[in-house]
Amino acid sequence: MPPPPPDQSRTPPQHADLRSAPPDGNGVAPLRPAKNDERPVQQAATQSHHPFHPREWALWQRPKRVVVALLAMELLAVAVFAVAIAHSEVPSVGDWIRFAILAAGATVHIQLTQRQEERRRNRTRTVLIDLTAVWTFPAAVIFPVPLTLLLVALIRLQHWFIARRPAHNFVFSSIAHGLSGTLAQLTFVSLAPYNWGSLGGLDSLHDFGGLVLAGLVFEAVQILYVGSILALSSSSRPTVGKVLGNKADNLLEAITIGLGAVTAVLLVIMPPAVAIMAVVTVVFNRLAELDQLQDDVRTDSKTGALNMRGWNELAERGLERARKSEDDIALLMIDLDHFKWINDSFGHPAGDDVLQAVAEALREVTRPSDVVGRFGGEEFLILLPDMDERAALQAAERVRRAIADLRIVTTDKRGSQTTINRRTTSVGVAIFPQHADSLEGLMHAADAAVYEAKEAGRNQVRIATRNSHAP
Repeated sequence: MPPPPPDQSRTPPQHADLRSAPPDGNGVAPLRPAKNDERPVQQAATQSHHPFHPREWALWQRPKRVVVALLAMELLAVAVFAVAIAHSEVPSVGDWIRFAILAAGATVHIQLTQRQEERRRNRTRTVLIDLTAVWTFPAAVIFPVPLTLLLVALIRLQHWFIARRPAHNFVFSSIAHGLSGTLAQLTFVSLAPYNWGSLGGLDSLHDFGGLVLAGLVFEAVQILYVGSILALSSSSRPTVGKVLGNKADNLLEAITIGLGAVTAVLLVIMPPAVAIMAVVTVVFNRLAELDQLQDDVRTDSKTGALNMRGWNELAERGLERARKSEDDIALLMIDLDHFKWINDSFGHPAGDDVLQAVAEALREVTRPSDVVGRFGGEEFLILLPDMDERAALQAAERVRRAIADLRIVTTDKRGSQTTINRRTTSVGVAIFPQHADSLEGLMHAADAAVYEAKEAGRNQVRIATRNSHAP
């Protein structure tokens, strides 16, 4: 699993103003600015900054709870490393030969996919699966702990020159990789594996079960270790997808660990065949990038919701299924009230933070089968399969309340940290086939309902006028 995203905390300036809420009662709760933030210009100019020095790390700008938790977890991991190394066997000559083979394969993989990894990292909004488990997992189940940690260090060092992320992120993610490998190794060894060269029958099932269990430990440790810091670092309410990664992320990690298990078998039975895995990982890396590119084409980069191209594609499929099965299907159009006021008062970065928080809230209150997309500006669309008028109105009300309950930590135009809350929303509801029998017709009907909600005072849900917008 990848490390937490780059530091996004901002130190508020010493002079911060309190801004009033708009006429509809929407409020903003400013935080107290930091003191003693001003330094003489001459002193700042004469000081030298060394980004590799721990004192210059962006870590210290994070909230105290994040710093304390991160340092405590790293100290605990180092203690685990020390105990594991103290009780580990001395690497044999065969171990060192296999180590050289794995290190060579990992180096070939990393160097040949360097540009692909840079592009994937730049496009990733949450976590990044870097596919190195193909090499670190076999080390965990074959080598003593010292060699496992050494291989992790060699791989992470090469990634450092590629990614160039903040130093504390690099250290944290490297420790996460090392801890997952160490605990996976201890798990596998505790099952007393047989000699792989003479496996057969039930013996092979025994070791296969050990590999599966070690793989589960390997992935779970990274998910929980990194996810806990992501949850603490989140400026808004953390979501399951943001903390633990989405289904596709974890599936990719599981496949990578599976390839690592194959690499382990080849390394023990037929070491030269590991060269095949180097080729496989390069191709697999390319496939992962293509999958990400396809997802980017259909996804709004600002919110992570579907863009109109992706939303239209899935919505048309859902509507076609509803026609064939003669089921109801609902469309919600969501328009954030007084959104322009946020941009004008706090700046467009604050507006972007609000849009991201709203998109996350919509994903939380909808079902997996629902289709959430960004229509444009401050408007969102949700297609709700198998939902009649009554259920759709209840869903729309849940959306309205969820947005009203948001507390969005962001910054104002001066860079001062502030919290935006009590946002209101106007929601229009249209039902197929009562209000229209096409997707375009449903959108027109829901849009008209939104305008009715606006004219009636905003912050409410309105149902479309029956059949008035049907083609």
